[in-house]
Parts: sequence; structure tokens; C-alpha cells
Amino acid sequence: MDAKALHRVKADIANNKSVCSNCRQLELCMPANPSSDLLKNLDVLVSVKRHIKSGDVFYHTGTSFQGLYAVKSGFMKIENHHPDGRLQINGFYMMGEIFGFDGIATNEHVFTAVAIEDSEICLIPYDRIEQMGQEVERLKYHFYRLMSAEISRNYTMMMMLGSIQSEVRLATFLLNLSKRLQMRGYSHKDLLLCMSREEIGNYLGMKLETVSRIFSKFQAQGLLKVHIKNIEILDMQLLTALSNQHSS
Repeated sequence: MDAKALHRVKADIANNKSVCSNCRQLELCMPANPSSDLLKNLDVLVSVKRHIKSGDVFYHTGTSFQGLYAVKSGFMKIENHHPDGRLQINGFYMMGEIFGFDGIATNEHVFTAVAIEDSEICLIPYDRIEQMGQEVERLKYHFYRLMSAEISRNYTMMMMLGSIQSEVRLATFLLNLSKRLQMRGYSHKDLLLCMSREEIGNYLGMKLETVSRIFSKFQAQGLLKVHIKNIEILDMQLLTALSNQHSS
């Protein structure tokens, strides 16, 4: 995030542009059943960032940590650029999900955040949470749970990449995406993939050709109907059984 972008973020905070209390994603990114006091505090605390165009970098590795970020709309990816030139995608975040935890420890972001479709991001200034009075403990606990879930996901992904077949990785990825979309009121069987085959392969530790081959295989087996980025899950039971192989 450059100096102009940081200036816009600070201006948004000053102008109090947040609408947490009226946001449809509130129940996804904030504690369940928030009190009226918490809603009032969130409306003061959280600010809505400008729209980020698809392909634009939201923050780079080494950017000063300003706070956590909630995806109000759109889709983001987090990636790591290795010194040897390799790029590794570490996660995808959809609306109602929070990212930016990588900056807490050192006050600088370890990863780079990039929009993979036009997105709108909310800023949650981490250093201002202390000002929220008695509601701060509830909000802190919520963020601790999110951080714990993030660590658990990363560990599960690490174990999965090192121990299971490519078909199981892709099945697990699609089912995870399906569940997250269902939580947001979307169909759990009709998926529109925002990320490319290459990005999926990067995230799952597979080559582009392997991802394309497995999609074709799943379609031939009657698990999926594939049309470019539109994926229809035809046999949820078999796809789930395939995914469960990694835990057996």
C-alpha cells in the first residue's frame, strides 16, 4: 500500500464511513449476536476501504501493519514471494472473511495481498480495539479464534500437500469452497471460481496441467460438470468420500 493509499485509509477512519451495523456480512466476520454497544463501537472503529480492482495489490510484503482487513465484497488472495523467485499462494479470502494477521507479530506484513476480482475491503485498526471498553475482551477472543483457525488451516494444508494424492487435494479444495459459499447463502453445488486453474494449482502444490487433467477426470467420472470457471458438483457424496481419504 503506497503513501496515497495509506492517506485514504486514515481519511476513511476520520470520516467514519463504516456501516457495520447494517452490513450483511457482519455475522460472518464479527462475533455472533453482537450487543448494541459492540455495534456502536464497530461503527466507529471500522472503516470501509476504497474498491480494489481485480489484479491490484492491496498491500505488499513489508508494508506497515495498519490493522486487520475484512472482505466486504469480492475475492482476495494472499501470496508469498520467495527470494529465489518462486511465488506461493497461501490462501483465498471471500466476503465476510478477515485477513492480515501476518502483520501482527512484527508490525509488517509477511505476505502480499492481491485482489482476484473487484473487491471492497474494510479496515479494522488493531491498535484502536483497546478503546472499546468492556466489549474489547469479546472482540479480542473472536480474533484469537480466527487466528487459531488460520494456523489450523495452514497446518492442515501443509500436511495435505505432503501426504495425499492430487485428486484428493482438489476434491478437498472444492468442498471447502462449497461450504464457505453455502454459509453466505449461495449454492453449494454451483460454484463460480474466481481464481484461475494456475492459481488453484499453485495453492495446492500442483502443476496447471495436473489441475486441468483432474477437472476433466472428475467430469468424466460424473462428479462435476465443468465449463471454464463454472463448476457444478453433480455427486456431492462421492466428492466428499474422495476428500475424506486424506484423514483415513
